[in-house]
Amino acid sequence: MERLVDYFEHIPSLHRSLILVGGITIFWLIESAVPLFRFNQVEPGYRKMHHAGINIFFTLTTVVVNFVLAFILLRTSDWAVSHQIGLLPWIDQADVRWPLWAEAIVGLLALDLIGAWLAHWTEHQVKFLWRFHLIHHTDTYVDTTTANRHHPGESVIRFAFTTLAVLVTGAPMWLVFLYQALSVMLSQFNHANIELPRWANRLLGLFIVTPNMHHVHHHYVLPVTNTNYGNIFPYWDRLFGTYHEMAGRDLHYGVDTHPEPHEHSHLGSLLRIPFQKYRPPVGQPQKEEKVTA
Repeated sequence: MERLVDYFEHIPSLHRSLILVGGITIFWLIESAVPLFRFNQVEPGYRKMHHAGINIFFTLTTVVVNFVLAFILLRTSDWAVSHQIGLLPWIDQADVRWPLWAEAIVGLLALDLIGAWLAHWTEHQVKFLWRFHLIHHTDTYVDTTTANRHHPGESVIRFAFTTLAVLVTGAPMWLVFLYQALSVMLSQFNHANIELPRWANRLLGLFIVTPNMHHVHHHYVLPVTNTNYGNIFPYWDRLFGTYHEMAGRDLHYGVDTHPEPHEHSHLGSLLRIPFQKYRPPVGQPQKEEKVTA
């Protein structure tokens, strides 16, 4: 465990980049060999490299945003640790000292809950935030490159939640780097255009979010879109009642407010979406307005 701590405490930037690039490459190859959907057969207009190019652009903007703001995360972690603020310092002060591996698991669970699940759930509930997150849901060809299809504005929003998670958790930077590495790899995995066999999904689903689980979140219409928010751990959706199952072959990716190709397949259109008028979901029943005499 000490080796793991030492590695992530001093992880080189090159290694962090390799985790990102390596994950995309590995899952790209796997989904090319055994895809859930053969998009080129069901969608005549599908161009794999064009689709990947758009998502890689947003991946690069996400990297830039996180690189520019990284000093905030570092300062927050250092301040929380030095002032003994947060969940982990509180555990350290308890009469019974927990082993390092147990603290790491608790820290990862807390970081995932606040930095990923809560951030994701909030983006679906707050209209202003949803307009930024919408770009992620407009992808009608969900694959491993979709994992980082985030508008630069959403990258800032996600970063704010991650910073809050670090503060509440009191996580040291080695744990933050470990969390980010797992988050990147699991996101690429659970967005990949694959479907696990039932037995594998049940086994892995006890510990992590699987593609079978997360793909449901990308179904085009409510209320299914508002389910399965998890990124690393599958427990939060079950705990908070947002878990949903659906057969992979029944899924229809995208979002019902932006069904036209020119809205979800062109970079300029995607970048402008957050600044356009809010569109209520078509699949969500609208409340009838009271008519006054």
